[in-house]
Amino acid sequence: MVEADVWQDGKPYERYVGRWSRLVAAKFVDVLDAAPGIRWLDVGCGTGALTSAVIERWAPSSIVGIDPSEGFLATARERPDIAGRDEARFLVGDAEHLPIPDDSADAIVSGLLLNFLPDAAAAVAEFTRVAAPGALVAAYVWDYAGEMQMLRTFWDVAVALDPEAAELDEGRRFALCRPEPLRQLWSRAPGMDVATVRIKSIEIGMTFADFDDLWDPFLGGQGPAPTYLQSMTDGSRAAIRDRMREETSFGCRPDGSIMLRARAWVVVGRLG
Repeated sequence: MVEADVWQDGKPYERYVGRWSRLVAAKFVDVLDAAPGIRWLDVGCGTGALTSAVIERWAPSSIVGIDPSEGFLATARERPDIAGRDEARFLVGDAEHLPIPDDSADAIVSGLLLNFLPDAAAAVAEFTRVAAPGALVAAYVWDYAGEMQMLRTFWDVAVALDPEAAELDEGRRFALCRPEPLRQLWSRAPGMDVATVRIKSIEIGMTFADFDDLWDPFLGGQGPAPTYLQSMTDGSRAAIRDRMREETSFGCRPDGSIMLRARAWVVVGRLG
């Protein structure tokens, strides 16, 4: 049985995935055909990486971040690049029942969320409900089954040592995180102009100071892999750690740092 993924504490999440989400978010906002001074909605805003990127790149008139985790929202509100910004506010809520009225956003974005939702189609229908006519609707997810080497290596190692971990593997669980399923999800959304739907890719490098900088964030308990590790014995965790050290040696550089690659898939469209 797939264990419930834990998303409660923003600080360990920042060290685990948040720091890499910031790099993707900065590239994501650059590929959007947006404009300054419009109303934005960031669904599943988490610790605020994408919200911050939108503010910096597009100078919105307003931006609302929505997330079900009060712990993550607390971290977002405290970000130095967001705290005190009058145009930004954060609300507790879930993607399938957005706590905002119809036609209230000119751009709806979502980062690293869709695959964790019970009903992604219902969520995207909510995106289009709150979107104004002609609004931009866009999202990105990790390429879990392919070029997300940090997680791909972890799950390959975990499954080799514990075959039961296969059902937890994000690459297997999240079939949505591929170009064609994303295209279909957007194309079938109510009111979407199918001719505007596009799939793009974003690639980043993940530079870890050393192996501890790569491994220790997996012990923070936030997300599928860390949640899985918390259920293991000390000996099993150590076995995964040691094997992962071996399997990531291809990325080692002379100074002891480790360079891995990551790719995110982007889906973009506009309402008719």
